[in-house]
Amino acid sequence: MNIKKAALTAAALAVSLAGTAALAEPLRIGVEGAYVPFSQKEADGTLTGFDIDIALALCDALDRECELVEQEWDGMIPALIAKKYDAIVASMSITEDRKKKVSFSEKYYHTPSRFIARDGASFDLTAEGTKGVKIGVLRGTTLQCYVEKHFPDADIKLYNTQEDVFADLTAGRLDLQLNNTLGALDGFLNTPQGEGFSFYGDDLNDPACLGEGVGVAVRKGDPLADELSAAIKEIREDGTYKTINDKYFPVDIYGN
Repeated sequence: MNIKKAALTAAALAVSLAGTAALAEPLRIGVEGAYVPFSQKEADGTLTGFDIDIALALCDALDRECELVEQEWDGMIPALIAKKYDAIVASMSITEDRKKKVSFSEKYYHTPSRFIARDGASFDLTAEGTKGVKIGVLRGTTLQCYVEKHFPDADIKLYNTQEDVFADLTAGRLDLQLNNTLGALDGFLNTPQGEGFSFYGDDLNDPACLGEGVGVAVRKGDPLADELSAAIKEIREDGTYKTINDKYFPVDIYGN
């Protein structure tokens, strides 16, 4: 083998090995850890929940090791853009506004949102009827978009964690709280803390604010979005999704 050919062979091998190493790198997933039953931190620091199990299943489908990275909700997209992690699996709804900043996989679930109030409440859910009413929502969410759009004269309180929202609702510092119905049930209404509270009003419908389902967010234009969509389809077809779904919910939350 002449020197030139040997050099080319060595270069090709180096490129091949570099590609293999890249494929072997862990997939860093941004998660929240404070949105029961989708994500939460146990006493020993372990992260559990529907989103966590889905993230791990997607990594398995992609044959990648998962590295879970905790992040407060309102910093999720900035941290993704800053390359703190490669994808977000944190019940992030797919909206037109967010699609200007990031790319999404296909949805991996879709559930409605409803208000929660103390039993016996009598609020008129109109712009006029909620003037001065204290409404609590998680900061930077589709729910914030909804209440600011439809109830501009309400006294809207923004929070960094869902746990803090429920705490203030229980303490009487809020009149209403808006949440995903499943998160509200398992994270509040079906717990001792939620005694004396119930859903208020009907399911809400505003795709412009509330989105078209929950997807995995990646950096804008990253082909990882298509890989994750294929992985979602795979875990739906092989029964992995159903096993995870049934662990947390009595119905299929994938939606239509």
